[in-house]
Amino acid sequence: MSDVAIGIDVGGTKALALLVTRDGRVLGEMQSQTPHDEGFGAGEATTKVLVEQVFELCDHQSLDPAHVPIGIGLPGMMRRDGHLAFAPNLQTASGADLGVLLGDALGNSSVFCENDANCATLAEHAWGAGRGIQDFVMVTLGTGIGGGVVADGELVRGRSGFAGEIGHMVVEARGAPCLCGGQGCWERYASGGGLHRMTREAALDGRLETLVARCGGDPGRVRAEDVTTAAAEGLEEAAALLREVGWWLALGLANLVAILDCGHFVIGGGLSTASDVVLPAAREHLMELVEGYSARPTITVTTSMFGPRSGAMGATLVAFAGA
Repeated sequence: MSDVAIGIDVGGTKALALLVTRDGRVLGEMQSQTPHDEGFGAGEATTKVLVEQVFELCDHQSLDPAHVPIGIGLPGMMRRDGHLAFAPNLQTASGADLGVLLGDALGNSSVFCENDANCATLAEHAWGAGRGIQDFVMVTLGTGIGGGVVADGELVRGRSGFAGEIGHMVVEARGAPCLCGGQGCWERYASGGGLHRMTREAALDGRLETLVARCGGDPGRVRAEDVTTAAAEGLEEAAALLREVGWWLALGLANLVAILDCGHFVIGGGLSTASDVVLPAAREHLMELVEGYSARPTITVTTSMFGPRSGAMGATLVAFAGA
């Protein structure tokens, strides 16, 4: 039985790998850009990056990469047999069994795959903001929106393993096109990718005059990161855009309350770092959007304990459980 495991959270833009002990201590960390090279077979470019990360982490602790359990959190529809059936934000890996590919490359028989938001949910339930809570929904705001549902203390996986694809709830009929092929999906309005889209539109519409001026008058140069930074500095036009994101976040949460009668939400992912503006706005709007809000027990919306690390932390739990 190994005392350590490697957890890798593969997102649409970056892959974060952690070396973690059984009690949750992080011994090593490495982050790389997620490849989107279509010149390789399905998952091959991603596997190459993961191999490099595993070797780097193992070298620092003098570990054998063939004998350290590894968990991989992947974005999208993860089948129970380990195949990534469909990944809108990582389409070059759709259809691949990255556990087999990485295991073969390392000579390691203890490589296990899980949906990335499910991994984040497991981490928060075991060690973080969901500890001791038997019913909650994890919402990860990254390139898209992932989700994990805990009911009666157990992770809900669904018939095929696809439960929790909450980012593809339609919140705007015939709305913004989504990489999944649909329109108006929640993640096009309340994720990091959604903020990027809304930033571009707001800059072109003249609603970010100060930020456009800072970018030399070119609306196309204003980035989502500029908005979050400016909002933290107190720039009202940036804060107003993040409050709009907060409204869209609240709309999706209200839908989940109506369907699941959930009373606790844990918000993680990269966009959660802008929680000083987004989350207060979401909490305020939630009171307006939830049916019978005052008749329900208190609904809590809190940030994850591990932030952008949640997925990788949870992937180590998957590795420990599978090994």
